[in-house]
Amino acid sequence: MILVLRALGVGDLATAVPALRALRAAYPDQELALAAPAWLAPLADLVDAVDRVLPIDGLGPPPWPSPPVAVNLHGRGPQSHRMLSGAGRLLAFRCPPAGHLDGPRWRAGEHEVDRWCRLLAWYGIPADPADLALRRPASGATPVGVTVVHPGSKAPEKRWPAGRFAALARELAGRGHRVVVTGSTAERDLAGRVAAAAGLPPDVVLAGRTDLGELAALVAHARLVVSGDTGIGHLATAYATPSVLLFGPVPPAQWGPPPGRLRHRVLWCGGQDWPGTAGVGTHPTLAALPVDRVLAAVDEAEEAVRISGAVAA
Repeated sequence: MILVLRALGVGDLATAVPALRALRAAYPDQELALAAPAWLAPLADLVDAVDRVLPIDGLGPPPWPSPPVAVNLHGRGPQSHRMLSGAGRLLAFRCPPAGHLDGPRWRAGEHEVDRWCRLLAWYGIPADPADLALRRPASGATPVGVTVVHPGSKAPEKRWPAGRFAALARELAGRGHRVVVTGSTAERDLAGRVAAAAGLPPDVVLAGRTDLGELAALVAHARLVVSGDTGIGHLATAYATPSVLLFGPVPPAQWGPPPGRLRHRVLWCGGQDWPGTAGVGTHPTLAALPVDRVLAAVDEAEEAVRISGAVAA
């Protein structure tokens, strides 16, 4: 068994896809088990590289026997390294506090996709950082061709103001977009407020009403996604669904879509010193983004689709 640790969220799993596929190619006859939260299993299935998910919650005592090979795609250690220390061989970044003297050194500010590809390259396993596509699920009962507005984020400082999301949704609906508002169960109130302020009916609020597999299908068959720096933006990249992603305070050079993919537009007012606002509301890099600039980016993303001749949904 090849055990891979990535006990994080949607965006974290999506950015690890090239590394997971590389491991699948390097160990074709071995079971590849992903240690991750159980709710990520529907997304792991769409990677087409993972044989099973070992459900874990955080970095507590490992609930598995010592595997022959373990790969730390979770972090730089020491806690995550120690969690995998019983493996016959550990592929991980160098971490003397955990007693792991092998592997490359961690680079601050590196793009998350490139980071894990570089780790595997150190161990002679080539990975293609552009290999981000997920298997496209059937639409099933999810609506097709909608514009997904996703106002939430686990980190309050990564949320564009709800009033601006509402103004954006109102304008897009006026242009003929079929807008739906997504989010987690905890974000259902936020999504409802955005929809109500935009003059949209309650049934467009899908927050808390889709599991991860249904959310992936929604994005895969959507016309457009507008969100902050959060997991749904990575799904849009994986399915080449046109997107406008609003970044702040983390720069898109670390978590954004690959450069050159014109149907994904990234807006960021960074590159300067901002006061620290962690946990106290919208970060200034997002507060500086006006609605008209986001609408212009929507036009650019949709024009890129028209020029390419591809169908968005």
